[in-house]
Amino acid sequence: MDDTDRLILNHIQSDFPLVERPYARLATVLDSTEDEVVERVRALREDRIIRQISGIFDTRALGYKSSLVAARYPEGRIHEGAQTINEHPGVTHNYERNHEYNLWYTIAVPPTSDLEGTIQRLHELSGSESTRVMYTLKLFKIGVNLDLTGNRAPTATSKPEYSEYERNRASGFALSQRDMEVIREIQEDLSLDLEPFAGMAERIGISQQELFDAATSLQERGFLRRFAAILYHRRAGFRSNAMGVWAVPEEKIAEVGSQMASFSAVSHCYQRPTYPDWPYSVFTMVHGHSEEECEELLAAIKEGTGITDYRSLYSTREYKKTRVRYFTPEMQEWEAKYMPEVPAPAYEAALTS
Repeated sequence: MDDTDRLILNHIQSDFPLVERPYARLATVLDSTEDEVVERVRALREDRIIRQISGIFDTRALGYKSSLVAARYPEGRIHEGAQTINEHPGVTHNYERNHEYNLWYTIAVPPTSDLEGTIQRLHELSGSESTRVMYTLKLFKIGVNLDLTGNRAPTATSKPEYSEYERNRASGFALSQRDMEVIREIQEDLSLDLEPFAGMAERIGISQQELFDAATSLQERGFLRRFAAILYHRRAGFRSNAMGVWAVPEEKIAEVGSQMASFSAVSHCYQRPTYPDWPYSVFTMVHGHSEEECEELLAAIKEGTGITDYRSLYSTREYKKTRVRYFTPEMQEWEAKYMPEVPAPAYEAALTS
């Protein structure tokens, strides 16, 4: 990977153009040629640095229910437990972490599904000793944007790309049948064709411009966070990720959470519930080339906010990392197999009524 590759990756993580010939548009911005951009993106895919180029949606804004979950498994049981958890199609991230709660996963289910019942069923099926649901009480920031150039300082700040404001804005709108058709298409990985959106538009029966207008509308209404590249973090050089969990006094959570979210190095920032043995109310995720770099980033947050009671939870093994596929039948099939007493969700009826 050379400097041009890094420049391309920095750009398409946050701003992949929704135009008929996006690689030609990128070539103009990057002072390159369309053919060179296509070939570099192809190579970055083949080297498993680019995971996917697609629409990135907010799960909750689309009406899905979701949560981070912490589970504890006895020694020698975690691998088997993780594989069982992974079978659920709504589980997108699943990591072993250096904590008593040694498996952390995120799960999403459709609007008419039972999130708590699903987590309880996974608890039973996977043999977890204890499972704790870490609901999002407040979203301060979500949006991974890795600095491939190495020029960003640990103290650098920026405006969050997506936060509680955008999520709440989506609650004022309903998704139409056309919206869901567009979501089904643009959530899939983009091809390397010179006009990669043409097939998507054709399958829906609309023009490319109508597809772009629909995507823009989904973003303006708060459903679509962005259309961009998602990277394999480790292959891109970011071999460590630390979940910083912070014990923030209740009266300071709103102020400190917003302050932590302003750090450019923070990709996720949430308020989550506390428990008698879990005093950590604000969660921040940072990525680094090493644990030392992650600690430097967390130290900058500590210095900037004055919050000193925190822990760094590192992922020691990645069991699963994917994206939710919305309005598709996989979750119905899982529920029919493992929760047959629960009626199958009617996605479109629930979302258009």
